[in-house]
Amino acid sequence: MTSASAASAATASTLHNDRFLRALARQPVDRTPVWMMRQAGRYLPEYRAKRAEAGSFMDLCRNQDLACEVTLQPLERYPLDAAILFSDILTIPDAMDLGLYFVTGEGPKFKKTVRTPAEVEALKVPDAERDLDYVMRAVSTIRGELNGRVPLIGFSGSPWTLATYMVEGSSSKDFRHVKAMLYDTPDAMHQLLDKLAHSVTDYLNAQIRAGAQAVQIFDTWGGALSTPAYLEFSLRYMEQIVAGLIREHDGRRVPVIMFTKNGGQWLEQISAAGADGVGLDWSTELSDARQRVGHRVALQGNLDPNVLFARPSAIRAEVARVLESYGHGPGHVFNLGHGISQFTNPDNVTAFMDALNELSPQYHRDIPTQQSGV
Repeated sequence: MTSASAASAATASTLHNDRFLRALARQPVDRTPVWMMRQAGRYLPEYRAKRAEAGSFMDLCRNQDLACEVTLQPLERYPLDAAILFSDILTIPDAMDLGLYFVTGEGPKFKKTVRTPAEVEALKVPDAERDLDYVMRAVSTIRGELNGRVPLIGFSGSPWTLATYMVEGSSSKDFRHVKAMLYDTPDAMHQLLDKLAHSVTDYLNAQIRAGAQAVQIFDTWGGALSTPAYLEFSLRYMEQIVAGLIREHDGRRVPVIMFTKNGGQWLEQISAAGADGVGLDWSTELSDARQRVGHRVALQGNLDPNVLFARPSAIRAEVARVLESYGHGPGHVFNLGHGISQFTNPDNVTAFMDALNELSPQYHRDIPTQQSGV
């Protein structure tokens, strides 16, 4: 990070709204904080316009000013309590020279795959500051532009999730290549995952140094594994990452959120892995999750994103149900159970936010707060 960028980040060290960070620390807040996975994205017409201006998705990610602009777009529409870096989970494999590209309607693809022990051995481990410098410039730029408005979340894919794309070469429905590799050559899979864990740790720490005030690990495909395989090939490496992260920076604790889609059956093990918060998809009831984790971690989630296709009255009812399921007291960050759909009507997100802001304060009454800002 340049001295100018560092100075810019330093000027933003005072937070005017710290609900999100306080909730992750299980501290009292005046209302339930909220952000949305994929909150900057294709459902917003202003994003689509900026994406067209950039020329391609990766061109948008690599332009720090455009990445900053689209990161801030949803904050202009909605009373969100955090911004999340606009980037992609596949930046690390791309920096490993696998040739990331995108096909309209088909998602990400790689020109090269990693399926043999020799290919794993030859795989280079990127230097985040050098090989992913465009991400760090974006983080620093966004942090400066936020100027303490809300915290900035950095993120990465989990080693297992990154490995699925690298081995399959694209998205997959059955994961046959990566699972075959896991069972046929487990030593090679462990070597791949260890390289990825070191890469993710370096990457997230670089984001923290550049200005990210919290980080999330997206384990999108951990839920595709059996219980023994999940514990050995996914959770083990996320725990390794968390243990290696910078946990205090710029005078504040840097919380970590761990999110495994379809991972509710492993909630006890996930909550013991060292993260401050655990994200849940909509298949796990918050009341049950809260009882299972006790005071170990904050919980994030978990409105079904498809609720946002319903009428405003139905959206409000489901927001009320999720709030009631978690119940009174701190430790809840409201979010969707996965990323918002590109087909969502932005007005329905407004209905969601209005309902949350109206209904959530009752769950925090009679609890002293030292809330910063509004």
